[in-house]
Amino acid sequence: MSSAESASLGRALCIITGASRGFGRAVSRELSRLVTPGSGLVLAARSGEDLHDVQAELAASEAGRAGLRVESVVADVGRTEGLEAIIRAAKDALIEQMDHVMLVNNAASLGDVSRFAVSFSDLAEVDSYLSLNVSSAWCLTARVLQAFPQRPGLRRTVVNISSLCAIKPFPSWALYCTGKAARDMMFQVLALEEPDVRVLSYSPGPLDTAMQVEARSRSADPSIRKFFSDQFAEGKLLSCEASCAKLMKLLLEDSYTSGAHVDVYDL
Repeated sequence: MSSAESASLGRALCIITGASRGFGRAVSRELSRLVTPGSGLVLAARSGEDLHDVQAELAASEAGRAGLRVESVVADVGRTEGLEAIIRAAKDALIEQMDHVMLVNNAASLGDVSRFAVSFSDLAEVDSYLSLNVSSAWCLTARVLQAFPQRPGLRRTVVNISSLCAIKPFPSWALYCTGKAARDMMFQVLALEEPDVRVLSYSPGPLDTAMQVEARSRSADPSIRKFFSDQFAEGKLLSCEASCAKLMKLLLEDSYTSGAHVDVYDL
């Protein structure tokens, strides 16, 4: 890849879920700066007010003034109608001479960390969590790849926002660990099945977000509460912007093994 090519992600259509807050918001901002004029961003989240704020911010930015098209979709990715709305918006945002389609599967929830695995005996409760955190990313990815099939000159990239919890068990985090591990494996399989698609699972590290507050205050396991409380007290939490910058560098260099799990601390 030439230095000119590596300076941008091309004339791209980027779809970001969970785009209204935290890491998803940081990703949306950074991608707006790394695509060429005339590109399109589709931002999806359940929080309408925050989502529209991000849309307005990016539309008024230098990239927005240069022709970046920004669409927002208030949607629950855990429901079929939410996935359909995102695909409709992506097709509406379709740009001429598009050379890159990127999907960032960021939407996720921590789940109930105040309980241990043996307490989850309700099928509906577990199914609801997995629908939002696993099935949604799987089905949205499939729909995006179907909607924008491979053709000469088109790059397709799928990013899964992963976690250390995908590869390491955390007591009282059974839901979250299970969801992240399942997503990582699904994307590893996708990378083998679709060699023309660039697939990355990126673990952004311990971020200074509302999820961290919940982890420190509600985790049933005392060692987990202490671990995250100590990280906070010692200033070891990462900002979304710092971690996102490393993800963008990874995407620009495009030298990772497709399907790989890459941790922020590996970079």
